[in-house]
Amino acid sequence: MKSVEKLLIANRGEIACRIIRTCRIMGIPTVAVYSEADREALHVRSADEAYEIGPAPVKESYLRIEAILNVMKKSGANAVHPGYGLLSENAGFARAVQAAGHIWIGPAPDTIDAMGDKERARELAIRLGVPVAPGSARFKPGETIDKAAVTREIGYPLLVKAAAGGGGIGMRIVNDENALENQIETTQKLAERTFGDPSVFMERYVANARHVELQVFGFGNGEGIHLFDRDCSIQRRFQKIIEEAPAPALSDEIRQNMREAALKLIRHQSYLGAGTVEFIYDCDRNEFYFLEMNTRIQVEHAVTEMVTGVDLVKCQIEAATGNFNSAQQEGFALTGHAIECRIYAERPEKKFMPSPGTLKTLRFPAPDDSLRIDTGVAEGDKITPYYDPMIAKIISYGDNRDAAIARMRKALQEMEIDGPGNNVAFLLDVLGDPDFAAVNITTSYVEKRHA
Repeated sequence: MKSVEKLLIANRGEIACRIIRTCRIMGIPTVAVYSEADREALHVRSADEAYEIGPAPVKESYLRIEAILNVMKKSGANAVHPGYGLLSENAGFARAVQAAGHIWIGPAPDTIDAMGDKERARELAIRLGVPVAPGSARFKPGETIDKAAVTREIGYPLLVKAAAGGGGIGMRIVNDENALENQIETTQKLAERTFGDPSVFMERYVANARHVELQVFGFGNGEGIHLFDRDCSIQRRFQKIIEEAPAPALSDEIRQNMREAALKLIRHQSYLGAGTVEFIYDCDRNEFYFLEMNTRIQVEHAVTEMVTGVDLVKCQIEAATGNFNSAQQEGFALTGHAIECRIYAERPEKKFMPSPGTLKTLRFPAPDDSLRIDTGVAEGDKITPYYDPMIAKIISYGDNRDAAIARMRKALQEMEIDGPGNNVAFLLDVLGDPDFAAVNITTSYVEKRHA
């Protein structure tokens, strides 16, 4: 069996600090990489070693595969954890790491290719009998497609989606025929600029929808387990800000069918390690549709850890080195309820625009068995305009959903932030809303409430 002698974290911020924490418990030395803008960042200060890899823009630093591989040579690191975002779902990076003889902590590159492309993943789901929303095949600029026939089947409103998209990037809602061509062209240009692939496809837009996902873990041999579900419906700009586990107010039948669908996908792919299968739940039709699969750890993995007691990063490392003991589904139990709030340096009153600046004051409530703080910054650090403006993730736990909400509200009220604008007051407003308490929530909740 292989072993991790030293682990390089090809990421930054909160997730890099999160991985360092588990590595410290496991006795694994860590190597951080950083841009010029992150020279004094918390993940740099926390790692055992750190190396600069380029200027602030991610294309000149965190996305430079060759620079990261060079740091592995210099440092003697023999394993890479990609975290989430950045290069985490880049099959070329995974192949380069493996070709250099290093351990890639994630699924096989071919699996990343198959599941990372939204439209290819959708085709696979159809073949396996997993429900998908009505939609079109992928197409590039200049390619002919019978849009009129597709829109008759899908109906309006619909989504134009980048085939290679992710993280809520590359999606446009189209309300009528007059806007279709313009939105297709806009999305294709964004997809080319962001993902290097202008391919898009069209799909039914479910207006009254919840975003429900299954945490899965594959053993690489066609077997795997689920670690229950999460609800991530509270979003702005298609990006999550409040997540919870388990997903509340779902019927046992829907919950079980989602689990079976998620396991079909990972078994077919002989999936190895942690992943997330995401679904859209149509509240009006009482149906669910496959949305996408993320072949990496998720930002919201902490709520699953809180209700299962499983350290997913530790499991990822063990699976990549052949040291993970395959487990039976019955060996995993769900206890209580957990909620995660993402604290951002942003201004909700200005359409959630980022609000960079120095954190003159940053004080968190003391963590305990019912409260977890995951952050990549400390008092005095800067939230720069170059990266995601997350300050921290606050994760609360309770015996039930009401208790988890109450614990979260207390934690947010105890927080002190001075410097950049932040969304704490907005989060408190959502958590105190009777509609949230009653699970009268959809993916359009924030948009409608903020309007």
